Amino acid sequence: MDDTPAGAVRMYGLLAWTWIRAAAQYPVSMVLLALATAVVTGLDAAAIGLLFSQAPRIAGFGASEVLFLYGTSALSFGISDILLGTTERLGQHVRQGTLDAMLVRPVSPLVQVATEDFSPRRFGKLVPAVAVLAFALSRVEVAWTPGRAAMVPVMVLSGTVIFAALWVLAGAVQFVLIDSHGASKSVTYGGAFLTQYPMTMFGRDFVRGVTFVVPLAFVNWQPALYVLDRRDPLGLPDAARFASPAVAAVLCAAAALAWRAGMRRYRSTGS
Repeated sequence: MDDTPAGAVRMYGLLAWTWIRAAAQYPVSMVLLALATAVVTGLDAAAIGLLFSQAPRIAGFGASEVLFLYGTSALSFGISDILLGTTERLGQHVRQGTLDAMLVRPVSPLVQVATEDFSPRRFGKLVPAVAVLAFALSRVEVAWTPGRAAMVPVMVLSGTVIFAALWVLAGAVQFVLIDSHGASKSVTYGGAFLTQYPMTMFGRDFVRGVTFVVPLAFVNWQPALYVLDRRDPLGLPDAARFASPAVAAVLCAAAALAWRAGMRRYRSTGS
């Protein structure tokens, strides 16, 4: 088994492509499921539009600014969900004993869990995110500079890595707390919903928690403050606006350590 990162990526691509080819045997079903996923995912953007039909601003932010937050958050979360979202099923594999079968295969268990039931319909999640982000960028009133323009792809990439690390951490927790599926969703899906709105909507203590404990504020809030030229309500230094890549790297290291620790301590259910 090739344990290198390149080998894991290559095997991930091979397994994902196998699932995609299987789904492509039923093209009409594949397309309809992808469209349905896009519509359901886009309901969050519709909810934002409904809010702005009743008020001109939300927590001091205009419609284009909130849609910018939605677009960057939804795109980052959508990509991470496509890549690693099924790691939330780890507890189910532990309970049923199916993880044992994965351990004897010449493929990383993480890759196997992450590519399980990989379907093209997952890509439907990206359609509303890309559309809303493109719309927001064309409408938001920003004095664009090379730095601000470069920050947009950086924040999307960093946000993707942060969410991906949270998926793995949530999966690793299930080695110990098998029934923690609901709590894991509060961090992953709850975090995705939270980052779609300005942090000024929430209490200062809560914002501190999602900045220093579970660093969801670095998915898009902190870099968005730089792009939108806004002050930080917590009064953090300007350097915090550029800390998302470093936070993503730290979370990735923590996720890798947690996953390896879980694998070392795993004991078969015997089923």
